Amino acid sequence: MSSSLAGKLRAFVFNPHNSPKVYQDLKAADVPVTTAECRSCADPCDQDHDDFSSRLDIDLDSDMIGSVKPYRRQVVISTGQTDWEKEVTEVEGTLAALLMTANSSLGTSKKPKSTNDPLPSGLFSHTNAGRLAILNGSHRPFSRDESEETVIVLPDFMVVSGVPRTLTGAEALWKAALDPALDRVGVTTTRSDNLSTWVLQYSCLILLCSHKRRDKRCAIAAPMLEKTFQQYLEREGWEVHTDLHDLTSEPSLESQATSTTEKEQLIETQLKSLHAEHKALILKNSHVGGHKFAGNCIIYTPRGAGVWYGRVTPHEVESIVKHTIIDGQVLPTIFRGGVDLACRGKKTLYDW
Repeated sequence: MSSSLAGKLRAFVFNPHNSPKVYQDLKAADVPVTTAECRSCADPCDQDHDDFSSRLDIDLDSDMIGSVKPYRRQVVISTGQTDWEKEVTEVEGTLAALLMTANSSLGTSKKPKSTNDPLPSGLFSHTNAGRLAILNGSHRPFSRDESEETVIVLPDFMVVSGVPRTLTGAEALWKAALDPALDRVGVTTTRSDNLSTWVLQYSCLILLCSHKRRDKRCAIAAPMLEKTFQQYLEREGWEVHTDLHDLTSEPSLESQATSTTEKEQLIETQLKSLHAEHKALILKNSHVGGHKFAGNCIIYTPRGAGVWYGRVTPHEVESIVKHTIIDGQVLPTIFRGGVDLACRGKKTLYDW
């Protein structure tokens, strides 16, 4: 064994916050995982990274595994802001609040599916969950109509635009794309709404919690992490956006597909081509839970995998870029949990 690999394994085994069991559990569940160190720079750092961990009260002792509440879908609503009221779903007149109402009235009491093949703590399949997680995001809406929002739907990796900020609009979005009975193709029968849908045109989506009114720790962490992610991704030759590219000049899925089969094929073809584009979207978002583990970072890939990391500082970003964003593998030492990470027989989170 090379001295370099031995060093990485020693660092992994003796990391105070995780044990080899995390790696073993992920491996056994067919999650692409790596034993690489989560920190690429020296300790103390020799690369002049901005840091916040020494001056914030970050929980460095609690077990992060299993700190993610399972969800069927997670939506990120356009606001053009990086901070919001403490409870975004309780702010009257916002799409977040209206969507919460629509979900409560239209959602069923049907329990999530049970499974005879339970996943290790921290892992879940979105098809076995029932919750709708509603977030506000920093991206701006496509529409010039200030009463319409653009919503990213995850883990589907889809974008829905032209959503009216009304209860009728929230209900239309729910029926077209969020109903638990629907897969990522959504409704393909005749619709009365004017919603437009596209595949999210990025190789990966990086979400950074920046919700200051909920907890200042994430608000301090997010701008530093955004800057560092952009630095390392561009160093690797990736194109980085911090706002969602306006897709309205491109044909929507509704305008290209006239049947469920056509739409399924179109979506799959587009999703499979995205990793080779080397384009990343970084957005700031509202509360996701676990602020004591700041910085909180979620990475989604086109296949629909979502990796949740905690205790992320600029020191860890280079390793996340190399091992998770580029190579499609999970770093166990900063792992909080994840959706649809198991991919039997596949080597990366991008493989189909």
